[in-house]
Amino acid sequence: MKRYRIKVNGKTYNVELEAIDEVASSSPAPVAEKKEEAKPAPAAKAASEGGTKLPSPIQGQIIAVKKNVGDSVKKGEVVFIIEAMKLENEVVAPCDGVIKEILVSKGTNVTAKQDLAVIG
Repeated sequence: MKRYRIKVNGKTYNVELEAIDEVASSSPAPVAEKKEEAKPAPAAKAASEGGTKLPSPIQGQIIAVKKNVGDSVKKGEVVFIIEAMKLENEVVAPCDGVIKEILVSKGTNVTAKQDLAVIG
């Protein structure tokens, strides 16, 4: 479950979103048993790749970049604002750290789960 803060007509709302699997057709598909694959812990992944990636939670357009490379951020601090369907959505830092790389700029159209920045 992810939490977001959205602003509508000057009023701020806190919302929680839960991702669900998309169903391709109305008829149920046969279910094959899947074995759980071992996933590395987020900290281990971050260490091996040189930082924690900050993905876009939604598809939209970057309308503001609030931080620069080298800036310190705290978990929950706003890094980007994305406009989607006339709503401004804040993208917050998932952890404390320093912005190592910014992968997008103001005006860039992004897709859901596209990496926006790297925090080290």
